[in-house]
Amino acid sequence: MRAHNLPDISIHSLRHTNATLMINSGIPLTTIAARLGHADPTTTSKIYVHAIQSADAAAAEQLDMIFTNRTANIS
Repeated sequence: MRAHNLPDISIHSLRHTNATLMINSGIPLTTIAARLGHADPTTTSKIYVHAIQSADAAAAEQLDMIFTNRTANIS
C-alpha cells in the first residue's frame, strides 16, 4: 500500500467496498454471495442490508423518473 501511495486500508475494508459496489451496480445477490464465498445469499443480505436498502431506494427513484417521463411524453 505504501509503495503505491495508497491509503492505509485493510483488505477487509476493500472486501466490503467491493461488495457494496457490486450491490450498487445491480449485480444479482447470488453472484455477489458466490464471489464473497458465502454459501447462502442470506448471509450476504444480512451483512450488506444497508447497501441493499440504498440500492432499492435508488431503483425506486429511477423507476419514478422513467414513469414520470413516459407520462409526460404521452400527454
